Amino acid sequence: MKISIFGTGYVGLVTGTCLADVGHEVMCMDVDADKIARLERGEIPIYEPGLDAMVRQNVSEGRLRFTTDAATAVDFAPLQFIAVGTPPDEDGSADLQYVLAVARSIGQHMRDDKVVVDKSTVPVGTADKVRGAVQGELDARGAALTVDVCSNPEFLKEGAAIEDFTHGARIIVGTDAERVRDIMRECYGPYNRHHEKLMFMDIRSAELTKYAANAMLATKISFMNEIANLAERLGADIEQIRRGIGSDPRIGYHFIYPGCGYGGSCFPKDVQALARTAGEIGYRAELLEAVEGVNQRQKATLFTKLSQAFDGDLTGKTVAVWGLAFKPNTDDMREAPSRALMEALWECGARVQAFDPEAMDECRRIYGQRDDLVLVENREQAIEGADALVICTEWKTFRSVDFAWLKETLRMPVVVDGRNLFDPQAVKRAGLLYFAVGRGDSLHTE
Repeated sequence: MKISIFGTGYVGLVTGTCLADVGHEVMCMDVDADKIARLERGEIPIYEPGLDAMVRQNVSEGRLRFTTDAATAVDFAPLQFIAVGTPPDEDGSADLQYVLAVARSIGQHMRDDKVVVDKSTVPVGTADKVRGAVQGELDARGAALTVDVCSNPEFLKEGAAIEDFTHGARIIVGTDAERVRDIMRECYGPYNRHHEKLMFMDIRSAELTKYAANAMLATKISFMNEIANLAERLGADIEQIRRGIGSDPRIGYHFIYPGCGYGGSCFPKDVQALARTAGEIGYRAELLEAVEGVNQRQKATLFTKLSQAFDGDLTGKTVAVWGLAFKPNTDDMREAPSRALMEALWECGARVQAFDPEAMDECRRIYGQRDDLVLVENREQAIEGADALVICTEWKTFRSVDFAWLKETLRMPVVVDGRNLFDPQAVKRAGLLYFAVGRGDSLHTE
């Protein structure tokens, strides 16, 4: 098949590359000329394990190409994927300006019938708006062409996106048209051979399924963080509790790890957008509001624990930060707990020495050059001259540490572990003050 994909961000680039990898001819379009030039040179603008080699291979074999020209992309294929961003608006709702701009562009340039696929995460009812935007341009041109719009939400985890796309649990398509079903079966056929993963449903149900999935996962995280805060105050250990409840097959072990809050491009934005959608139809989604509220509070726990360990005075202190990305195997720092921590530290006059295996360039892009931020080359350099250590991301490189070395190197023996990587007793035996999440610590968030 020939497939055009608008947007070369995380979703668009992974989708286009994986579809090209099974033999489809794919053209990815983006208005960012610099990004397209980099992709044509084989430079990948995001970090995703395995993606760079897959992009280069499919470009070299002629199945994957890039363009900045919308007319060329529209003319290239009968199947048009929209995979542009839907950032949160000021009120928390999803901003559809980029989605609708692509829809209008398709309507302006199409010369034959098209199927438009909403791959972006969009509120319920967006397919109707996309269809209206395309049709409006066709009507203005007096063009008697047919456009079908379907919903095909993505379920990609950063750090495991290729595996999720190629071996995902389901492929959801929202459509009422048999023609669209046939086309989407052909599109995803190579990834649907071992067992039937395609799930067809009506468009609005498909749109809501994406939000419901992310909201459920975010709810599990906030629930565990709520229980962790109780455990901390009651002298219980959340890690033992996690194993106890996770053994129940009705609950399971996925997404029940306590920590310093969720971040990234999906959970925060989608929970807020779904709550906003509820408000627009006169329904107050109290559970979603609580999930978001707990998460915002949880992001503040690292700073609060650290501040209490220093009796509220962090002025002039140097804090080592291990991990900047919102989770391992990505360079994404959107809504990352590390950002809340560092910004709070700077506000009270502290200095940060940070290391992350992948997110250093992203941190420089966000914060630029500043005297109170030093980005170092490894975890050991982050500790040198630091008064305390805070762990924000559970990268593998942080999981095994010589606690005696840590005690000797830190100016003050304070470790705040936002990911519960270590055995509290082992850390404390080395003479360190260790404050984790929900493990019966004496310091806690008020």
